[in-house]
Amino acid sequence: MFPPSFSLLFTSLFVFFVLMSGSFCLGTHANTTRTPRQLSLNYYAKSCPQLEQLVGSVTSQQFKQSPVSAPATIRLLFHDCFVGGCDASILIASKGGSKELAEKDAEDNRDLKVEGFETVRKAKEVVEKKCPGVVSCADILVIAARDYVHLAGGPYYPVKKGRWDGKISTASRVASNIPRANSTVDQLIKLFNSKGLTTRDLVALSGAHTIGFAHCKNFVARLYSYRGKGQPDPDMDPKLLHALRMYCPNFGGNSDIVAPFDATTPFLFDHAYYGNLQQKMGLLASDQALAFDPRTKPIVLEFAKDNRNFFQAFVAAMDKLSLIKVVRGARHGEKRRDCSMHI
Repeated sequence: MFPPSFSLLFTSLFVFFVLMSGSFCLGTHANTTRTPRQLSLNYYAKSCPQLEQLVGSVTSQQFKQSPVSAPATIRLLFHDCFVGGCDASILIASKGGSKELAEKDAEDNRDLKVEGFETVRKAKEVVEKKCPGVVSCADILVIAARDYVHLAGGPYYPVKKGRWDGKISTASRVASNIPRANSTVDQLIKLFNSKGLTTRDLVALSGAHTIGFAHCKNFVARLYSYRGKGQPDPDMDPKLLHALRMYCPNFGGNSDIVAPFDATTPFLFDHAYYGNLQQKMGLLASDQALAFDPRTKPIVLEFAKDNRNFFQAFVAAMDKLSLIKVVRGARHGEKRRDCSMHI
């Protein structure tokens, strides 16, 4: 059941977060998540020994100034890794006059929050002053995402480093690699498996929705005509349905309005997301489906009961995610000084 202050919570969240969003959509290239050669925890021990402290100085400040930087950067990493691998190709800006847009300008990436990009840009500037031309944008993004998980109350975990930045960034690769807000569990499992990720990884990574927000367009169909049947989704709690309808009309309305994925602890990285799914309080259809499918339901129940199990599974899944199709060496990669521009 919802806490008594549920309606008040939603009212205050919508008032203060009208311009935020943090819905992550993950994304279909075959790959391996085995640790690539030369990736290591101590990759920059000699060339940039202060790297993690330098990035941490930026993430801690950004988190204080704009907490939405946390879900924005975590989502940015998901979108980067699921489209061609963890190579910072999501950060490249489209060239004026070019026929092919860069990844970040693909339709599915247009609502990625600027705070994620700004985090990496600022961290890169700080790192370049101390270690010019040494650290990749791809490594900085992985480190920053880890920092934000921890700053929001989640686990701190070591990250392997040594990635190079990718030389390819095209919008046309995005759509087939990004799951939808209404993806079925079958579709999600198939997509995650294509990335070398298991069903357990899928459920654990979905737990990133313990923080962040989604625009009305991502769930409005659940409120009025789910699957085109003219009725709301029966798997949504009636109180949640009523609260969301107050701010997300069937037609028109403010396109900037957002709702929290986790209405109970929207700013805390914890396992409440899974308890919400058990109570039919999942915001996206793709989230709520995890609580009913026999392949994912037992994992949802496990994480709802045990925060430590969730954290352990999340760390393991994030490690595998960060190793998807890693670029190594100058033949296939580059070390950008400006993360938005190819060398």
